[in-house]
Amino acid sequence: MSNELYPPAARKKRRLKRAVLFMLVFFLLIAAGGAAGVYYIWQSAAKPADANNEESVGVSIPLGSSLSSIAQTLEENGIVKDATLFKYYVKYKGEGDFQAGQYALSPSMTPDEIIVSLREGKVTEAVDGRLVIPEGFQLTQIAEVIAAETDHDADDVLKALNNDAFVKKMMTNHPGLITEEVLNEQIRYPLEGYLYPATYELSDPSRPVEDIAEEMIAKTDEVVKMYTDRIRASGMTVHEFLTFSSLVEEEATGKTDRKKIASVFYNRLKVDMPLQTDPTVLYAQGEHKDRVLYEDLEFDSPYNTYQVKGLTPGPIGNSGTDSMEAVLEPEQTDFFYFLASPAGDVYYAKTLDEHNALKRKYITNNQ
Repeated sequence: MSNELYPPAARKKRRLKRAVLFMLVFFLLIAAGGAAGVYYIWQSAAKPADANNEESVGVSIPLGSSLSSIAQTLEENGIVKDATLFKYYVKYKGEGDFQAGQYALSPSMTPDEIIVSLREGKVTEAVDGRLVIPEGFQLTQIAEVIAAETDHDADDVLKALNNDAFVKKMMTNHPGLITEEVLNEQIRYPLEGYLYPATYELSDPSRPVEDIAEEMIAKTDEVVKMYTDRIRASGMTVHEFLTFSSLVEEEATGKTDRKKIASVFYNRLKVDMPLQTDPTVLYAQGEHKDRVLYEDLEFDSPYNTYQVKGLTPGPIGNSGTDSMEAVLEPEQTDFFYFLASPAGDVYYAKTLDEHNALKRKYITNNQ
């Protein structure tokens, strides 16, 4: 039939109807596809990271850990596929009241099984005869791990690690690693940062604390020796190197580029600007918190980098090779600020105005 039977107005109306119908169908298909995508993602959230991998992995959940940090730790250890997805799954389930402690978890566990373990403080498929010391752990936390896996009390472990005679013995046994710098009266724990994060065999739960600790110190000595020439070339002492590495380690997350964080610290040091890193405030206070408040920044301590310029008197925890490498080979940037969003993403800025804008966008608006 010829279009001449239809006046121009009618033809235009017919084309408009077809266009509207097409757009309606198009958006319905998008909606259906989106719904299917959400359903697929949510179904995936309820599945194990790797159903065929039943290997037990030691995972430590420190006191005061937020849900975000717990989820990130699980992702870094391969226990869950995606930290953000696990976090929202936990919230959807109305869970989140998890227990601190040492866990032996597996990638074959479903998120629901992981939730039960963390909620009840239940260790699944316990790994006997092993000490798991995570990166970023402080001496007090390491003492708790040793106590949990041995016949020793946590307070007694900490006393043994800080015993003057033991510290001086370690200085004698590992002279290239532990120097007079650890005896600085401002340092809280002389051996803080010197017990390397790794998994250690423990066949005898009555083994002396000193022997356990020296194995960890010897491991740190072994690792640091790989960097001896580069540390010397940097102009830092080994103690300063471990201190700097610990600051990077404590600020880092699984999504963080440690080399960029190191560059921010270097840039601040060059212009005599305080490092202003929150983990030092928490270390100064001896507490674990989800958030550092403005009033906390006034806490009087040589470890508070909001009050004191330069590095802290000593490490604020142990550090792994990723953070050590970052200190020795930082990225070259002109950033002076960074912040981590609740999702664990890190944003960098050159100026305070840019930093405050990022804070309003990613922190303030999400509280």
